[in-house]
Amino acid sequence: MVNNQSYNSQANLGSFVPSTFIWDMQQLQSTNVDPKLKELLVRLYQNVNSMQIVLNTKDTAYYSLQEIINGQLYFPTPGLDSTSSLQPQPRQVFRKTIDFGALPGGALVKTVPHNIEVDNGYSITRIYGAATNSTQTSFIPLPFASPVLNENIKLEATNTSVVITTGIDRSAYTVCYVVLEYLKQA
Repeated sequence: MVNNQSYNSQANLGSFVPSTFIWDMQQLQSTNVDPKLKELLVRLYQNVNSMQIVLNTKDTAYYSLQEIINGQLYFPTPGLDSTSSLQPQPRQVFRKTIDFGALPGGALVKTVPHNIEVDNGYSITRIYGAATNSTQTSFIPLPFASPVLNENIKLEATNTSVVITTGIDRSAYTVCYVVLEYLKQA
């Protein structure tokens, strides 16, 4: 289980259920009540804990313009010192949606800042998006692959921006959203 307290408290946790303990199991054991009631409470506690674990490992279907923890977990940081007393922890994936605006027109390359403060150790896990031509009711995925070479659309991210390169004028696609999912340094 991942301790969500290790992440920046400013991060939007999406649909993240806190893992803090709400019942003191030691106090329950020392309470003088019917053993059947104790057993019921222990089972209830275990079920609530199981639900919290399952909920926190679900992918949050929340696409915000702000950074969120989306619930995806990646393997622990490779090369973690095996002599460390800390147990290797799965890494949380962060998500941010970029309102890109219209696809490139005459220039065929457009750059939009993503406003993620990228540090050493950041890794992109997924970049994807879609664009809408609202006048012709046409939709295309990003990146876009076509057997006609100049119809292809390249989608990439740098440490500061999202960059889309087109082979032809795609400015009729006036609505475009790009989703970045990434790991932060360990």
